Amino acid sequence: MIDLKLLGHLETFLTEARKEKFEKVLAQRTKHFTVATEDVYQLHNTSAVIRSCDIFGIQEVNIVEERNSKRIDREIAMGAQKWVDLNRFHTVKDCIADLKQKGYQIVATTPHNNDCELHEFDVTKKSCFFFGRETEGLSEEVLNAADCYLKIPMVGFTESLNISVSAAIILQHVTTKLKQTNIDCRLTEAELVEKRLDWIKKTIKSYDEIVSRYYSE
Repeated sequence: MIDLKLLGHLETFLTEARKEKFEKVLAQRTKHFTVATEDVYQLHNTSAVIRSCDIFGIQEVNIVEERNSKRIDREIAMGAQKWVDLNRFHTVKDCIADLKQKGYQIVATTPHNNDCELHEFDVTKKSCFFFGRETEGLSEEVLNAADCYLKIPMVGFTESLNISVSAAIILQHVTTKLKQTNIDCRLTEAELVEKRLDWIKKTIKSYDEIVSRYYSE
């Protein structure tokens, strides 16, 4: 249970500009959509996907590291890893099970299936968009578990886009369409309070000292 009085006290250590930024960004955050990357090899690709999620208001990113495990490239993520929640999984199976339990449909992004083109996608469904390895694409495990396949229409000689570019295109499209519906996809009040405290922790350098002094007084 978060101490709301403590939260209010901590917010006095933020500038008005920072508090307004938190409120503005949080009002646009959603868990209606999320993203999963499967064993992406190039570090900058995962980092760029996280950056896109932050930009388009996606609060959670799921990272499967069955083969490849690397730290996020902070320069490319541009600090986005501070504001987006990263859920890490050692296996695709565990990731999919967790997402299903949370009510997400599994959306396999692939140019090789004709199930659904981006402009046809039903944004009303709670969805996780899976992006695969740079050369191999998504594993058979993800493709078999997918509830639908999604592709970006392309008319050139090249068959696919870089995964970070694909993620940005898809997220921009689905979040824009979602805002045109009547679906309330915002974070819950409890989630908003949790994120306010989390972001304050990541902003105030003397957080622990301030909290200790607050309770001692």
